[in-house]
Amino acid sequence: MTYDLLIGDRSYSSWSLRGWLLFAAFDLPVRVHMNEMYCSSFISTLEDWAPARTVPVVRAQDGAQWSDTIAIAEGLAERHPEAGLWPGDPKARALARSLVAEMHCGFSALREACPMNLRVKWENFTPSDGVRADLSRLDRVWSAARGMAGDGPWLFGAYSAADAFFAPAAMRIAGYGLPVSDLVQTYVDAHLNHDLLQIWRAEGEARNRTLANYDMGLPTSPFPMTKPH
Repeated sequence: MTYDLLIGDRSYSSWSLRGWLLFAAFDLPVRVHMNEMYCSSFISTLEDWAPARTVPVVRAQDGAQWSDTIAIAEGLAERHPEAGLWPGDPKARALARSLVAEMHCGFSALREACPMNLRVKWENFTPSDGVRADLSRLDRVWSAARGMAGDGPWLFGAYSAADAFFAPAAMRIAGYGLPVSDLVQTYVDAHLNHDLLQIWRAEGEARNRTLANYDMGLPTSPFPMTKPH
C-alpha cells in the first residue's frame, strides 16, 4: 500500500517534517505532494483533502485519511505493527506516547519564539524565561527517555515516533543557538547528523523559497547541518 502525503514547505513546516519522518524513517511507501504555504492556492489545494484544514495530511488507498500528526503516527502503527513506530517495551512505549502528546500540545514558548527555519541560523537570539523553561523541560523528559534506552543515539535506543515528533524541537535549538545541556546537545546533534533529515533540508533548499513571515530581523549564519552524503 502506497500512501499519499500532503506537506507544506520543507524549510519551515515543522508539522510536515514530523509527518514525513513517520514514513521515511520506517520505510513506508509514500507519494509526497507539496502545498506551498502563504500562497493563494494553499486553501484550495486543501479542499481536495477535506475536511483537513492543515498540513500534513495522509490518505490511504482505501480512502482512510489522517489530518493530524498523532493520528498519522497511530494510524501507521496500527496498520504496520512490524515497522516499529513505538518502542517494544511497554514502559518505554507508554513514555514515548506521553512525550509525543506533550510535544504535540506543549512547549508553546519555544514554538512561538523560535519558528522552525532550516534555511539559516539566527545569531544573537536571547531566549525568554518561557523558552528557558521549555528547554529545561526538554532536558528532563529527554533524560527520562534516555534513562530507559538501549544503545543508540535516539530517545529509546532505536528510532521511534517520539524522535520524529521531537525533530523540529532539535532543529529549533540548532537554528537559534539555544543554551542547552550536554545531553540535549548530543541528542540535537543526532538529528543534525540524521541522513533523512539532511535529505529533507536539502530538498527544501533546492526550492530556494524564503518566507518573509519567518524573518527574525537578526544576523544570520549558515544552518549547522551538512549536506546529505
